[in-house]
Amino acid sequence: MTLNIIWFILIAVLYAAFFVLEGFDFGIGILLPFLGKDDTERRTIINTIGPHWDGNEVWLITAGGATFAAFPHWYATLFSGFYLPLFLLLMALIVRGVSFEFRSKDEHILWRKFWDWAIFTSSLLASFLLGVAFSNIVRGVPINEKLQYTGGFFNLLNPYALLGGLAVVFMFALHGANFLNLKTTADLLAKSRRIAAQYWLPVAFLFLAFVIYTFFATDILSHNGFIKSLIPIVAVVAVGCVGGLIKRRRDGWAFVFSGVGILAMVCTFFAILYPRVMISTLNPDWSLTITNAASGPQTLKIMTIVAAILIPIILAYTAWSYWIFRKRLESKPETLTY
Repeated sequence: MTLNIIWFILIAVLYAAFFVLEGFDFGIGILLPFLGKDDTERRTIINTIGPHWDGNEVWLITAGGATFAAFPHWYATLFSGFYLPLFLLLMALIVRGVSFEFRSKDEHILWRKFWDWAIFTSSLLASFLLGVAFSNIVRGVPINEKLQYTGGFFNLLNPYALLGGLAVVFMFALHGANFLNLKTTADLLAKSRRIAAQYWLPVAFLFLAFVIYTFFATDILSHNGFIKSLIPIVAVVAVGCVGGLIKRRRDGWAFVFSGVGILAMVCTFFAILYPRVMISTLNPDWSLTITNAASGPQTLKIMTIVAAILIPIILAYTAWSYWIFRKRLESKPETLTY
């Protein structure tokens, strides 16, 4: 296995971790105005992700940094061609972080409602843009022989990408509801279970529609073969199992299976791409690959050594933080931080 392949896999792992962990994070932000009937409940909802939201976003930053260092041509084409949506994504993440920190600085009801809706809007926008971006990457975009994106902003707003954005938004919301089922008590727990149960079927149909569309909008069958094409089927089956688990109040397993659905979909994206990193719709030979977009061997070698040391530490710390903050939260103002 070459270093180019190793770094393609590592970047896929980083994005997968981001989607699974930040997915419930974004989902809770999307559900916030609708689940919390008063300020105490909304504070409780925010506090369920209080110890985790900023750490979860680090996976995206790390993935972006790894892309820049390992595949600079991929980074350059992606960030120049997708400049506006990625700028909007960055702004959404900034507003979201500010909202968490500023919300409890003043007790005025209008102040807190403003930041609640800012959390909702930024979480919704970030989720939608991520879905649109990744859907376009696997569908393909106009890239010329100089490895430059030649399309415009509206090229990115095609039906497949828009459906992908919606699928990600709704899937994250379901994932967030499943996380709340593990972290809340009493009335708030009952409401989160109810919304998860109501939400599951529309999410499952939307997710299934996106997977079916993927078989028509991408070259998954011709490029990947039958075996790799089973990965999105795993995603659909996992999401399908969530409904029964919610009904039986198997909250932990429902959360695991919604996470597996998200994970399988990210794996589908990268399986479609390999060995490409961006697909050209103008000419397949102009696609960026793990070979023509990569850094030099020495750079990849140094990065691999650093990653081998740091990634286990990061994983251990992440697991430790989730273990420390594993208990359910009660809606008691004196125990809440945010």
